[in-house]
Amino acid sequence: MTQPSILVAGIGNIFLGDDAFGCEVVKRLSERPWPDNVRVVDFGIRGFDLAYALLDGYDVTIFVDATPRGEEPGTLYTIEPEVDEIESIDGQSAMVETHGMNPMKVLSMVKSMGGQFKKILLVGCEPATFGPEEGQMGLSEPVESAVDQAVAVVESLVQKVCDGALSQPV
Repeated sequence: MTQPSILVAGIGNIFLGDDAFGCEVVKRLSERPWPDNVRVVDFGIRGFDLAYALLDGYDVTIFVDATPRGEEPGTLYTIEPEVDEIESIDGQSAMVETHGMNPMKVLSMVKSMGGQFKKILLVGCEPATFGPEEGQMGLSEPVESAVDQAVAVVESLVQKVCDGALSQPV
């Protein structure tokens, strides 16, 4: 039986405080050995690179990103976004920025290029700060404290996908 192809994509800007969450989690994940069917990449703010990677048609894509939802900083989320929302983004607003990344815009661009998505998951963390206007390096204490737990969440999701146990929504 062929194992499902999985992309773990870190997203974020290392110059904007807690926005670097996805980058830091993927940095730690990339230090571990992974089977050939799993690709772990820090895309940072490189939306075009992520879009072209998604065109490879992964069975499961796991985004890791700072995700403000109004909870306490450091709160982790595992979300299965509604991919149908991509249909509502018009072509003009789907343009990918060169100095930032909106995953929904990247997904919209991929769809406009003929790409399809089978399953998308987001492991997100509630940020405390994106820093001042001039930028800020480093994660806040609550978000830094959540990184190892997020690594464990991603590893668990990958294992469930490989075991065939992740066919239901999370």
